[in-house]
Amino acid sequence: MSTTHYTGDCLDGHRIVDHLCVDDLAAGEHTLWFRVATNAIGHAQHLPVVVYKGAKPGKKVMITAGVHGDEYNGILAAQRMVRELVGKEIVGTITIVPAINLTGMLHHSRDFFSADPDSSPCNLNRFFPGDANGNEANRYLHVLWHGLLAPNAELAIDLHTQTSGTSYPLYVFADFRIDDCLNMARLIEPDAILNDPGDAGVLETVWNQAGIPSITIEVGMGRYTQVDLIERTTRGMFNILTHYQLIQGELASISSCLEGQTITSLKAKQGGFVIAQVALMTPVQEGDLLAIGYDAFGREIERYTAPHAGTVLSINIEAIRAPGSLVARLISE
Repeated sequence: MSTTHYTGDCLDGHRIVDHLCVDDLAAGEHTLWFRVATNAIGHAQHLPVVVYKGAKPGKKVMITAGVHGDEYNGILAAQRMVRELVGKEIVGTITIVPAINLTGMLHHSRDFFSADPDSSPCNLNRFFPGDANGNEANRYLHVLWHGLLAPNAELAIDLHTQTSGTSYPLYVFADFRIDDCLNMARLIEPDAILNDPGDAGVLETVWNQAGIPSITIEVGMGRYTQVDLIERTTRGMFNILTHYQLIQGELASISSCLEGQTITSLKAKQGGFVIAQVALMTPVQEGDLLAIGYDAFGREIERYTAPHAGTVLSINIEAIRAPGSLVARLISE
């Protein structure tokens, strides 16, 4: 049977574990460090973990953020949940892991960085649940998945943003085949939801494959703080906790949103400076102008138009675009 293993050490006054089973914990609030790996000079790497456990049994909910190190709105939303749950009466258990990709955060990058000269920076959210015999990133994820995430969840929420240089509204990925996934997505009250059957190696997909309903929430743009979207995301997560009876209270009113089946991405045809001509969540028709590209002299070189009807889900907010960089993304019902 899975049990919590304390290393016997403390860091900044908080106990360190290298395996967590929330069933072992007493009722109350617990702030822990999870020893996930060592770095190339043998120093332990620790992830912050906060657990709110009620005196009565109920659902086990896991909230994660920072799988991509430059997606700060997701991290800030997870941290806000930590603050707002203080003193709340909980039924069940809420576990929050607000900062997963330590090396990415320190590099202001979405990627995981290894000191192994044979390893390139990589997108962690393509390699879950990891591999005990793989490279550094895979070993890191294997310990994370088996020692912290999988043993402690019955529902899961993973917080992200759009990639740096581009922006999303409040947007949720959910597998519509799983009732709890669609239900959680609607409880967030986002601007848009995409029916997402999942891609290999993505945390949301791996949760669902393990029988743990999960959603991915995209909280606006990478790197830059958007307090309004953080507040909306927090309110939505409280809706989920209320609906599944982990906390008492009234559900916020739930209004319908765009529920899409497909997305279409437009990429820069050549390098240059691209300025969006539409706002997020703008409905467009085939042929409508989405963005204009300019060369180094400021001369127009390309016009990007909608290939079909849809709604603008993403635009570039960083003007400089390499060939193949995202210019705009449409969502269609």
